[in-house]
Amino acid sequence: MRATPPTYVVGQAPKDLQKMPRGPVHIKSFRVQNFRRLKNVRVDLDKQTTIFVGANNSGKTSATHVFQRFLDPKVRFQIYDFTADCWDVFNSFDPTAGNAEMDLPKIYFDLWFEVDDDNMHRVLDLLPGLDWNGEPVGLRMVYAPRDPSSLIENYEKARKDRKLPDESSESAYKPWPLNLTDYLTKRLATEYEIKYYVLDARQCDADLIPKVGYIPFHLGTNASGAGAMVSSLIKVDFLNAQRHLTDAESHGRAEDLSRRLSRYYQRNLQKFETDFGALSAIANSESALNEHFAQAFDSILKSIEHLGYPGASNAGLVVKASFNMQNMLSTSARVHYMLPSVNGAPLSESSQVLPDQYNGLGFKNLIYMAVEILDFHHAWEDVEGEQPPVHLIMIEEPEAHLHAQLQQVFIRRVFELLPEVKPGFHTQMVVTTHSSHILYESSFQPIRYFCRNRGGQAVHRSEVKNLSLFYHGEEEHTRDFLQQYLKLTHCDLFFADAAVLVEGNVERLLLPLIIERKFPALKASHLTILEVGGAFAHKFQELLEFLDITTLVITDLDSVQPPEDKGAEVKESEGGHACKATVPRAITSNETLKQWFPKLATIEELLDLPDSEKVVKCAGESDGNIRVAYQTRRPAAWGGDTADLVGRTLEEAFALENLAWTQDSSRKIIGLSIPKSSQLALEGMHDALFTRVRNLDKTRFVLSLIAEQDMAWKPPQYIMDGLVWLGERLLPQPAATTSWTGGNK
Repeated sequence: MRATPPTYVVGQAPKDLQKMPRGPVHIKSFRVQNFRRLKNVRVDLDKQTTIFVGANNSGKTSATHVFQRFLDPKVRFQIYDFTADCWDVFNSFDPTAGNAEMDLPKIYFDLWFEVDDDNMHRVLDLLPGLDWNGEPVGLRMVYAPRDPSSLIENYEKARKDRKLPDESSESAYKPWPLNLTDYLTKRLATEYEIKYYVLDARQCDADLIPKVGYIPFHLGTNASGAGAMVSSLIKVDFLNAQRHLTDAESHGRAEDLSRRLSRYYQRNLQKFETDFGALSAIANSESALNEHFAQAFDSILKSIEHLGYPGASNAGLVVKASFNMQNMLSTSARVHYMLPSVNGAPLSESSQVLPDQYNGLGFKNLIYMAVEILDFHHAWEDVEGEQPPVHLIMIEEPEAHLHAQLQQVFIRRVFELLPEVKPGFHTQMVVTTHSSHILYESSFQPIRYFCRNRGGQAVHRSEVKNLSLFYHGEEEHTRDFLQQYLKLTHCDLFFADAAVLVEGNVERLLLPLIIERKFPALKASHLTILEVGGAFAHKFQELLEFLDITTLVITDLDSVQPPEDKGAEVKESEGGHACKATVPRAITSNETLKQWFPKLATIEELLDLPDSEKVVKCAGESDGNIRVAYQTRRPAAWGGDTADLVGRTLEEAFALENLAWTQDSSRKIIGLSIPKSSQLALEGMHDALFTRVRNLDKTRFVLSLIAEQDMAWKPPQYIMDGLVWLGERLLPQPAATTSWTGGNK
């Protein structure tokens, strides 16, 4: 249990700590429970910039909005902020038998701060006791019923007072409230409130989850001032994706850069009011313009006097200018863009200029965000009273309107925008993005990957993967390879619903065509296709298993002749000669099949492996999330002969499953036509195709196939089987089995 809070003087550290150097307070992590998709997740924050990534509807926005709900008094909770399964709990609650205090759902938000001894004075109200020894400092905020028993009484009264329609009426009207959820859609703000608690890390497990039986110390509610105490500790600002910039003149909600700069100037106006040079310039301009107005309006003002107004006893009329710095920028000043001169001369007042709306949205948006972030920073420094030690800036999708190079510039330089903060104060940023250009400008360390929980009934729940753990846990050479590959290819692995790893260019180009023809429902999912080759696919093993992303690995058998010495390891590049997959005792040279999954060496073992065993199952799981697909035995017929044959590669498998189609004289451009094929038996055709494929121009083959208007050819069955599995993983039933024409049938 938590002892009575220590009675330090607020804002003053103990004497033995006052002499020590000061360091910054920062957010270590936060945990959210029962908020939208975030049923129970912990998110660790980088000390500087954290990047939230994930597929659509994976919970990234929820992880930022939870800060708004708890820390911004202007933003109210709604019943829809509770996780979907909480609605069933509300509706199934029995007022006569249930315990409202224990059973009614609550939303939990735990903030954990790293605090060193130098800055203990900044978080005195959150220290768990006099014996605090540098552990993380925890603050729990709970959105809970103000008075559970009163809530139930009010609900039952509303049910009793509702007007029921006549039994004979056929009206669709449903009296409010139908149930407790319906009641809270209108009464949530009056029945629920935020309550604040101190968490003791020593009473929590390693994942900072409070132990059973531990009761955190209750700080109070907003009404008791606990909310103000939290506001004095942390300030949160949000830069939303919808910034309403426009290329045209500003109308309605549209906002140009000049107006944003005007707001920035007004916020910081007092800092410039002692600039006597500026004040003198304004006064001189005002005096000169008054002389101009006196001449311009002289005749009309004298005419008015001849009408008898203002009269001898009334004041005269005069038109005068009134300038002040506060409204100058918003009313008359505008941002312009100086065009660089042809001869390279420096920009000056004589340079050609264009108005704000003539510059591209991308550059304008970059400047806009910079101004906004700087404005957040200055507003934080100018907080009335004591400045909060932590400033958290959340930036949503900065890639809006920015091309790739500007995206990279932004994420590299965003922290350089900010002036150096005072000792003991600290700024952190959270960036949510769907841009691979932003993501791969950093290492794995700041990435937090949001993924949809794939287990059981948890359709609307998310998990968060901390890639800094993967970064430190993976071997350095593998980690560097993955980071370099992802950066160079700008692949969208972290934003996809599923990944497909393929051997090479042929599979990468052919797969979208197969999906379009045979699996159109899969086009509704975001698939990323990674060309990694059989020799490197296994290097993605740890990352894919860590992310728990649905993955289909399409690779080749790559059969080679068996070694004479059964104990020797033979690779194709080291003397193992390629051979047909039907050669007795043939082995595979494919590193993926040997090192990753299914870790079998002989072709016979691979061919005999049932489809159910081609799924990678992690420890303790009955089902896996990664499947490997390679060539299988398929019936082939030619010249009256039939047999079950297997191709060594995709091209060979394609030829064997489309023998008649590929040997048609009109399709020589495909590259698989065999001279005098009609004179060959099935075995001879297989030998000839094996030789032809070894020397095939594979890029020409796949491009010719894509250009071929005749769609009578069949995709290799092993690819079809893999895509059937993928559809069953991604698509809701029965769509997964009825939305395509291919598969095993």
